[in-house]
Amino acid sequence: MKTYLAELKELADSFWQNKKVRNRVGWGLGIFLVLQLYFVRELLAAELLFGLLFAFMVSLAVLFYAVGTIGVNGLNWAEAGARVVASSARRTYGAFEEISKKPFRHPHSESAQ
Repeated sequence: MKTYLAELKELADSFWQNKKVRNRVGWGLGIFLVLQLYFVRELLAAELLFGLLFAFMVSLAVLFYAVGTIGVNGLNWAEAGARVVASSARRTYGAFEEISKKPFRHPHSESAQ
């Protein structure tokens, strides 16, 4: 009595001897491999597109966060800048006031006599 494996091998040999079966199996394997390569290529393309979309969304989030932070802290920065400008303007105004009180000519100069 033949074993199950021996019967299977005999059946495969008989199929493999037929040229039509070999051609069909070859075409089937070729088509299967091409479809697998196509599927992998499509998956890689989809992953690349999703990666680009994700990078774009992350850059938008960073941009919005930066604009929000500048908006929140902008008033504090503007207040500090205004204080610096105000104190500088006050000192400059005081200096101009001192200069304006001084006469342009000395009292004993030629033209004053």
